Amino acid sequence: MDRFFAFVKKEFLHILRDRRTLLILFGIPFAQVLLFGFALTNEIRNAKIALLDNDHSLHSGQITNRLLSSGYFQLVQNLRSYQDIEPAFRKGVIKMVLVFPVGFSNDFEHGKQASVQLLADASEQNTAISLTNYASAIIRDYVDEQQSGNRMPMTIAIASRMVFNPELAGAFVFVPGVMTLVLLLVSAMMTSVTIAREKEMGTMEVLMVSPLNQGQILFGKVLPYLLLSFINGCLILALGVFLLKVPLNGSLPLLLAEMLLFILLALVIGIFISSLTNSQLVAMFSSLVIMLMPTIFLSGFIFPIESMPRPLQIISNIIPAKYFIQIVKGIMIKGVGLGYLYKETLVLMGMTLFFVLMSLRNLKTRLS
Repeated sequence: MDRFFAFVKKEFLHILRDRRTLLILFGIPFAQVLLFGFALTNEIRNAKIALLDNDHSLHSGQITNRLLSSGYFQLVQNLRSYQDIEPAFRKGVIKMVLVFPVGFSNDFEHGKQASVQLLADASEQNTAISLTNYASAIIRDYVDEQQSGNRMPMTIAIASRMVFNPELAGAFVFVPGVMTLVLLLVSAMMTSVTIAREKEMGTMEVLMVSPLNQGQILFGKVLPYLLLSFINGCLILALGVFLLKVPLNGSLPLLLAEMLLFILLALVIGIFISSLTNSQLVAMFSSLVIMLMPTIFLSGFIFPIESMPRPLQIISNIIPAKYFIQIVKGIMIKGVGLGYLYKETLVLMGMTLFFVLMSLRNLKTRLS
């Protein structure tokens, strides 16, 4: 038994000395509990909204204050006319517009049916439904309080309209997200094993003595997967448009160019992971863990980023999928062009350049 316990002690020491094993045992479960427990919720908090108040009355101001003090809404823009609503939505910042018509307070106080309009960006279906429900409930509570002790009937008719997706089709939300997830995971995993495979097969020496430089080796590794992944992306896009009836309101060439950029970024991330590992299995596992969880949880695909704690909102800014989802929704559903999406495009280009340089650096170190 002494020998047995000594053997068990040795195994414990091996586990405690292996950082990767400790990460799998404790790090991943800890991260999952934190994400599911505190960050990932469908409840909307601090959603950015715009206000078009054509009445500028006491009641419109009180209702607006009720909405903003609830914690669900954050006013970021005051609009001047109805013509400002569509451009505000196309910028992709605001989630809802609250509209008070002229004479709202007068109708409300004199027994007539006052009206208020809620316009929500339904390119994010669940968020739009939740926001209109929250706002409607707050407005109804305000009416009930004002009605208390008042003999004259006081009512507010709430007219809700879903912008970009009036039928609330689920495909409008899931097709951009699924396209992003598939392209990122498949592309990154395909290239993450390339250099690791060369190391395992012992063919790195062939590359080392070849007349190819590091840039040519990197581009040669990426190019075949780039073409195959682009065909894959086109097939997904065709299925979304022709089978699931997702509209393509913007420029198809722009969408294809953005898709190529995103695929290139995913492939270069895979090459970067591959250059850091010596095993195909480790490379595939690393790319799956690094890409899958952040893409699903922190990209805004399923859970609204505005509802997450501030640290996770900051982390979401380095998730490539977040920007590509915004680009796909902007082009396909909102019909916007590069003038609205240049920031997201520049971020993806910057990330691509960063990982290209890092991959070249690691590849040069390995080859030397």
